[in-house]
Amino acid sequence: MNVRSNLRFRYYSALFGAVAMVLICASLFAQERPAPPSRAAAVLDSMPRAKKIDQVAISPDGTQVAFIAAGQLAVVPASGGPARAIAVEGSLSIREVAWSADSKLLAFIADLPGDVPTAQVWTAAADGSAPVKHAELKGYVETPHFSPDGSELAILFIEGMPRVAGPLQPMTPLAGVIDQKIYEQRIATIDLRTNRLAQVTPADVYVYEYDWTPDGQGWAATAAHGSGDNNWWIARLYLVNAQTGEMHEIYKPKLQIGDPQVSPDGKNVAFIEGLMSDAGLTGGEIMVVPVTGGAARDLTPNSTTSPSALAWTSPDLIFFAQNVDGNSSFAAARSGGSKGPTFWTGEELVSTTSDAWVPGGSFSRDGSVTAIVRQSASAPPEVWAGPIGKWKQLTNLNAGLKPAWGEMKNVHWMNGSTHVQGWLTLPKDFASIKTYPLVVNVHGGPSWACTSHWDESTAGPQSAMGYFVLCPNPRGSYGQGEAFTQGNVKDFGGGDFRDIMAGVDAISKQYPIDNKRIGIRGHSYGGYMTMWAETQTRRFAAAVAGAGLSDWLSYYGLNDIDEWMIPFFGASIYQDPAVYAKSDPMHFITAVKTPTLILVGDRDGEVPMEQSVEWWHALETLRVPTKLVVYPDEGHMFIKPADARDYNLRALEWFEEWFAKAQ
Repeated sequence: MNVRSNLRFRYYSALFGAVAMVLICASLFAQERPAPPSRAAAVLDSMPRAKKIDQVAISPDGTQVAFIAAGQLAVVPASGGPARAIAVEGSLSIREVAWSADSKLLAFIADLPGDVPTAQVWTAAADGSAPVKHAELKGYVETPHFSPDGSELAILFIEGMPRVAGPLQPMTPLAGVIDQKIYEQRIATIDLRTNRLAQVTPADVYVYEYDWTPDGQGWAATAAHGSGDNNWWIARLYLVNAQTGEMHEIYKPKLQIGDPQVSPDGKNVAFIEGLMSDAGLTGGEIMVVPVTGGAARDLTPNSTTSPSALAWTSPDLIFFAQNVDGNSSFAAARSGGSKGPTFWTGEELVSTTSDAWVPGGSFSRDGSVTAIVRQSASAPPEVWAGPIGKWKQLTNLNAGLKPAWGEMKNVHWMNGSTHVQGWLTLPKDFASIKTYPLVVNVHGGPSWACTSHWDESTAGPQSAMGYFVLCPNPRGSYGQGEAFTQGNVKDFGGGDFRDIMAGVDAISKQYPIDNKRIGIRGHSYGGYMTMWAETQTRRFAAAVAGAGLSDWLSYYGLNDIDEWMIPFFGASIYQDPAVYAKSDPMHFITAVKTPTLILVGDRDGEVPMEQSVEWWHALETLRVPTKLVVYPDEGHMFIKPADARDYNLRALEWFEEWFAKAQ
């Protein structure tokens, strides 16, 4: 099984007539750079840069591992040895590799350069020989899967899509008459003998994930009608006929679902269901439903962990990856309902990519061998393979890299009766006789979690600047079970905020923290929590809000993914404004005194730029020190390296400036 993060996106604009002027000012801000380089710039640029590993996938027989690094594909024996590169014409950037059932062939996608997505679909022998281009498709292509007999390749295809799919990407600006054109992602098949492409699923349905049935006659798929960016939160589970495209609904979830996997005997479908704030940030409980439909069974009820990826290893056994108290772990569940063993747990992030959002792994057919990308705060990412917990390192892509930051610790505290976990990074060259500033980094989501991983952009540079760095996992996070993840439903800014502040208090008692120099920072939900926190306390000397949500009413009308809010608030803001109002930063704006840096992409569809403009405008009016920086042609997730660097540099410089003034 190959587990990866599926991320999606779109844009809407125009709340204030002053936005154009803001963009001009932001452009001027973006050109301001101190000379000579600041201390923060020197620290940021001194960070050890790890090579990214885009994906790892083990062959079904467990003997070979394919991996993609920096857009290049290679295969290495699972037992260790030299890697064999697999190249295609023009040195195209490769992504998303998949194995055939007999472990003899690889399928992969190669992207052509250009602003409008165009992708080629290739196969090659496992030794790199006989590469064949089967298709060149205009639009977005992802998730290749061989049919069980190897005669066909299925893909997810959005024909004519003008941008990379997903709500984290820069949205296409609106202009002219708005016709709400929707690009649907469909399952398509390629006959590997004739190269004939057939789009199979209906043209009005967006398919998110799928898995072949063992007989090759269909797929289990998660899908929804309408906008793909917005409707993932209401996706249902279907059985799809591979010849006709007919879709038979077999399960309507109460919450969100992800990672559908058909059992080896073709009788059941396993998936993960839970409160999830983003596609790709998978977490919840493992469910099983008959492939023909019926009642679903929860295999992990009342679990105190957060399963995030799964694989059938026999008709009655499911292996899965999970978050346990902020750590990665592998365990098993039996389809009959009895609890299986936990194989391994470690204070590190283990997944199928170095940019992992949640724990995962690639499993051989029988589960005896796994391939993973393994990393922690003290070790850069590398490819490993072997029996779970007995992996052998296969690559040395980042040999010699050492952390330039302090030690990271798994820490715990109590907020009343609530047990909270987080990660604390100590200042570089920490000495207990000194006092240090503290920066609180609030993760996005909120259904996500801080983990121990190689962090050269946020916690690492902050530690190297001489700061304690706390990344808390308050209620709403993964790692303590589904009940904990649902702990902020109808309570944004309530218990989750108190959990964070209890962590600040606990860390301040245990470590030499200068209470006059405490800052808070976050992006997305973390940006919201930053804005909310400064309305509730004057504890922070400085704040950095990235893509923050400042006003629920205007946000609801502007964003491209409003379906995410219903599971968290129970209704739309128009139906129940009171439940949103109590968590609305703008309602408490006059309490803010904290100097605030605001950073956002101008084509953000998840948390539109106007939310940041509102917050900046309010703070300017109230004469609170503030600065707004808008990054042209960026979405919710920054894709330009120069912009990502500038974003992190400005945050470091903001804390350095205001911590100095607070002494």
